[in-house]
Amino acid sequence: MTDLPPLKDATLEIDGRVAVLTFNRDDVRNALTSTELVTEIPRVIAWANATPEISVLIMIGAGSAFSAGGNIKTMGERARAAPHVLEQNYRGGVQRIPLALERAEIPVIAAVNGPAIGAGFDMANMCDIRIGSTLAQFGETFANLGIIAGDGGSWFLQRLIGYQRAAELTFTSRIVKAEEALQLGILLEVTAPDELLPRAKALAAQIAAKPPQAIRYAKRLLKLAQRQNLEEHLDVCSAFQAICHKTEDHAEALAAFFEKRQGVFKGK
Repeated sequence: MTDLPPLKDATLEIDGRVAVLTFNRDDVRNALTSTELVTEIPRVIAWANATPEISVLIMIGAGSAFSAGGNIKTMGERARAAPHVLEQNYRGGVQRIPLALERAEIPVIAAVNGPAIGAGFDMANMCDIRIGSTLAQFGETFANLGIIAGDGGSWFLQRLIGYQRAAELTFTSRIVKAEEALQLGILLEVTAPDELLPRAKALAAQIAAKPPQAIRYAKRLLKLAQRQNLEEHLDVCSAFQAICHKTEDHAEALAAFFEKRQGVFKGK
């Protein structure tokens, strides 16, 4: 395995084929702006993409919040810049996160331990799966501050819960608690706070036990299917399937099936 990426405002733990990225700026409720998280999250995703020994990434916040999104205390100061500078700051800053998550080659699980507000909510929606504790809260709260989702949140939210509900949450900026988030499809599951990370790790381990290349190809297909027509998608499926049939892991999976045992996969 390659060396772990250097991190200042987050920590990275490896457990088998599962990586756990913990946002470690509870002093600002794990805000993405005015911290190194805006740089370190894309860095970790790029590292995971290039590390075949990693099959799943879990993201969670240390302390009371998953992520408060933008740091409101420094927002006024940042807004003094000229419009073209502000535009570039978004493109070179927080917008790196949606681009990185959209390019992630492995499944990403958001373990939402507390409030996920503004860009923090959007970032959770960029992940493949979201599990929340009973303390999780979500809010598309940009309108409260007279701004919009500069991180592409409107693109992700309506794809997750539909246009009408996304419009309601965006226009009202109201806070959604864990049980409603489960009903809306924002969350897959809700757990007790002390069970959140163990449950996320259990789900990640279940995924990581599968042939690693097949999981990466499956993730690519799910993303491609969002923007391809059926004929285009079937062409890609044929190509990816042909590759999978030639892997050692496929042969091992067949042998394990017929021998009624657990497969041992090497990502080859």
